[in-house]
Amino acid sequence: MKIKYLCTMWGMGRPTVEENLNLIKDAGFDGVEMQVPRNMAERDRLGSLLNKIDLDLVAQVRVEGASADAQIGSLEKELNNTLGLKTLLTNVHCGKDYWPLAENIRVVSIAQKLASEFGIKILHEIHRARATFCTTATMDIIVALPDIRFTADFSHWCCVHNSLLQNQQDSVDRVIERSDYIHARVGSATSPQVTDPRADEWRGAVEAHVSWWKKIAEHHKNNNAEFFPVCSEFGPPDYMVTLPSTGKPIADQWDINCYMKEMLKERLGHLVET
Repeated sequence: MKIKYLCTMWGMGRPTVEENLNLIKDAGFDGVEMQVPRNMAERDRLGSLLNKIDLDLVAQVRVEGASADAQIGSLEKELNNTLGLKTLLTNVHCGKDYWPLAENIRVVSIAQKLASEFGIKILHEIHRARATFCTTATMDIIVALPDIRFTADFSHWCCVHNSLLQNQQDSVDRVIERSDYIHARVGSATSPQVTDPRADEWRGAVEAHVSWWKKIAEHHKNNNAEFFPVCSEFGPPDYMVTLPSTGKPIADQWDINCYMKEMLKERLGHLVET
């Protein structure tokens, strides 16, 4: 199995998409996760750049709308917008944490239906404020839609549940066995992003996340997957803590995302075929 390491475009600071993509490639990443431009010419140019630079793409779709009907309309437009590009998968944010369960299930089920019609692979990200914002809501969605597949970003659940999920292993395991992609960001009981995963004080949080990620990667290895994608996804301010009044980040997002790639290459290296 090959592990493909991607970097988020979120927070990248170079002036142009091409410069950011070249920086990602030169740092040894295999691909990028980003939102797809709605403008057709920009989308076509992105496709050409990815092909030229030789980077894989995970398309990110953040569904907009305060009602289920509005989100369903947004879903169709945004998923359709990704069709002109060659993608590994599409990572979807949909639903709302304050909606009734039935409304979230309706939106997620429509997303599944549209993906089938379009012939694309979509995953639903574990994410605060969305349908998957907590373990209990996500377990109910799994019961209703057992074929659902996930992007595992457990940093959100750590923050929502004010813990490293020590007492919720059954729920974590049910998502692990349905996860096809990892967002490699480390959260804590009080934040969806620790200040710096290289710092000793976050060792426990890092080890908790790595243990989950290992189980997901091992699951794919045991199922003879051709590849498994992992995205370094530490974010910029306001995810990144800043100094009071100045707004200056206390750590370097790019350095951390590169570190996460190299750390996981070492920690997951035993799963890679040479």
